[in-house]
Amino acid sequence: MASSDEELVARSMGGDLDSFNQLVLRWERPIYALAYRVIGREEDARDVAQETFLRAFRALSGFKGQAKFSSWLYRITLNLCRDWIRKERRTPVSQAPEGIDIIELAGEGTPAESIEQLVGRKQLGRAVSKAMAMLPEEQRTAIILKEYHGLTFQEIADMLDCPLSTVKTRLYQGLSVVRKQLEEAGVKPDSLGK
Repeated sequence: MASSDEELVARSMGGDLDSFNQLVLRWERPIYALAYRVIGREEDARDVAQETFLRAFRALSGFKGQAKFSSWLYRITLNLCRDWIRKERRTPVSQAPEGIDIIELAGEGTPAESIEQLVGRKQLGRAVSKAMAMLPEEQRTAIILKEYHGLTFQEIADMLDCPLSTVKTRLYQGLSVVRKQLEEAGVKPDSLGK
């Protein structure tokens, strides 16, 4: 039976490196996906993901367990992404690199889809990525954490240290802008929240 994050964290704090490695294996894909969605560059997202786990390991003694371990990792990742964007003085890239599909990164691909469905999904992914890149960072972050990573509004509010109503407003306004951008581009945003 697999250990919970809390059990692995407790053993890691006691010096068990194997337990921390298990946490890395469990969370490396979601952390990379988050960094990639925020930054939009494959290599830089890998660097941010690596740095996230290095910082988490170094700061593990300071983890008090008041939030979930995953929320703590997400917060570290978001802070590193913000630092990267500030340092590079760039806006995130809107287009995924060739051969990388953001929807597949999120694990939403289906094995038995038709060519038309595959093409439609890839077009939707590119259109959503482009629309998301136009959003202010706060709205984009709220959408990524809620829609791609499945966090609750309260978890996002705690992570971003802002009121619950602010998170809901950012998400609603961001999704409204994305939906409008998709409609203007002639793409049906059926998969977005209503």
